[in-house]
Amino acid sequence: MTDAPTSIWSGDRSAAPPRTVAITDVLRVPLHRIRLVAAVAAAGLLGVSGYLLLAPAAVTASAVVAVRPVVTDAFTPSGAAADRAVNMNVESGIATGTEVVGKLAETFGTDQRAVREALQVEVPAGGQILRFGYRAGSGDRAVEGANLAARSYLDVRRSMYDRQRGEMLRSYDASISKVVEQQGAVQRRITDARDQTTANAAVAELSGINNQLTQLNSARTEIAAVDVNPGWVTRSAEPALTASAVDPLLLAGGLLGGTVIGLVLAFGWESVDRRIRSVADARDSTGLPLLGTVRRKGLRGRAVDADVRYVAMAVAERVRQPARVAVVTAREDATAITAGLAVALAVAGREVFVADDSGRADRLRAAVLAGRDRLPAGIDPTRPAVPRPRAAPTDTDDGPTEAITRRPSPHPRGARPSTDPEATLTLPRVAHTVGHAVNGRPTGNEQVVVGAGSVRFGTWRQGADHRLVLYNAPPAEADERGVVVARQGTAVVVVERDRTRQDDLRRLAERLRAAGVQPLGFVLCRSGRS
Repeated sequence: MTDAPTSIWSGDRSAAPPRTVAITDVLRVPLHRIRLVAAVAAAGLLGVSGYLLLAPAAVTASAVVAVRPVVTDAFTPSGAAADRAVNMNVESGIATGTEVVGKLAETFGTDQRAVREALQVEVPAGGQILRFGYRAGSGDRAVEGANLAARSYLDVRRSMYDRQRGEMLRSYDASISKVVEQQGAVQRRITDARDQTTANAAVAELSGINNQLTQLNSARTEIAAVDVNPGWVTRSAEPALTASAVDPLLLAGGLLGGTVIGLVLAFGWESVDRRIRSVADARDSTGLPLLGTVRRKGLRGRAVDADVRYVAMAVAERVRQPARVAVVTAREDATAITAGLAVALAVAGREVFVADDSGRADRLRAAVLAGRDRLPAGIDPTRPAVPRPRAAPTDTDDGPTEAITRRPSPHPRGARPSTDPEATLTLPRVAHTVGHAVNGRPTGNEQVVVGAGSVRFGTWRQGADHRLVLYNAPPAEADERGVVVARQGTAVVVVERDRTRQDDLRRLAERLRAAGVQPLGFVLCRSGRS
């Protein structure tokens, strides 16, 4: 009934060459699982967006402080390097120091750690400016925090200068006191001097002491006159100047994190859910030759008719009538492939009987009719290559028209027998023939003319007397009738790319082998979008 298969079952799998992993294989998994990756990335973005919407918005207010050096003459210019007159790194450390943070924490009643995270101090390069930024849940609190930080810094710096000036003034006062005591002692020596030489030496010493005392008093006066104001607030924080914009880095981080998690899940799912991805995977799982690949196109995934015809040519090359070919799958529905094979085999002049015992006869017939309508004129010899010309329109005139009707004949054709002995009887033409019985067995319920051949439909029992039977087998994982029919003839294994699992296909091949079936090969159906 069938020709010898071109290849035997490959029992030794180790002889197959190892498959190399290319960069396309690494990119194929994310592209195949693009829905999963996109869903997880969208979930990460939505999660961050929901957090930003539900969580209290972070409002930032800023205040600017101009820092000035403490000098004896405030009207003396600082020079070109104004930032060198004051060490701005030290001033930034004081602005974020414990005293300033402690005042903010005491005022707001919060932890110092939270205050340090909310407080930001910026130092522009080449200037004597401190920009205080404070982030809080409300605008009023942010404004209060920024202004309070600026004032606290100025107060702390002023108190530090006051302590330094006080220490210097006390040092000068102590030195002046000592010099005054020396002055009094020298004056007493002058008064008690008995000779002129001693008196002159004491007078000279007193003159030096007076000069030293004058210098000390002058220096003390300069220190006492120093302005210890460390600076002033040039711009205070106001509610109208607060910023409450969403940080785009959070949204980008949520999208990037979701994408990374989606990629990890995609590779994890791929490692667990092993499906047929290529011809090599199907050949390794079954050990069968490839009959052809059937692409699918369109939103409904309709099979490409040309690919199905190539598969039909491979099947016709390997079988001889009478033949019983079971189209088997692991878990998928092979109705579309069975109907396409029936059309491709029948258009060349074969009488094909499509058998189905699972209630899919109507779907098979609809698929066969649709495939027949899509046949090009060059393949179907019954279809004219040139379309039928249109009928010319009837002439009309401007005058009144009169509808002319033909009276029906009182003697229609076949109604009255002819008296001519050589006359022939014209019978009406029947478009299709209804199934009839041969030797008491039904042969089919309906015939569809396809090209030079025809396609009939029915059950497996009804196709017992037909020479070429295609059995639309149910999924082998749930029904064994496809393997049973294949034992009486042969089988064609249909593999769906990205749907058929390798374990299911390998188990189907082992079952066919155990039942003594020699399949013709396998057909790989793949989506045009893959």
